[in-house]
Amino acid sequence: MQIIFESRDADGARMRDLSETRVRFALRRLVALVPHAKVQFSDVNGPRGGVDKRCQLELKTELAGTVVIASLARDWRTALDRSLARATRVVTRSLQRAQKPVRGRSTKLALDS
Repeated sequence: MQIIFESRDADGARMRDLSETRVRFALRRLVALVPHAKVQFSDVNGPRGGVDKRCQLELKTELAGTVVIASLARDWRTALDRSLARATRVVTRSLQRAQKPVRGRSTKLALDS
């Protein structure tokens, strides 16, 4: 899996190794479906503080196309974990939808013929 990391904030740049490790761990079961991931950290309010740490996670998948998830939190780690949790749910749900047959459709098509 190729992981691209971007941060405009100096504190966010220190999260590079941790974020790559967390992304690899969270997506370990979906590595065949997600060949590329991009993690972006930004500080929305600047030095004023508050709930302003933004993590945007962009996953390029085979089934769902490009999935973009963003989350805001008080610190970088929480923002990253929230984005990863939502992203894994979205990719897993799209995989289940692709594999799940439409119920009753085959019998209806057979009766129409």
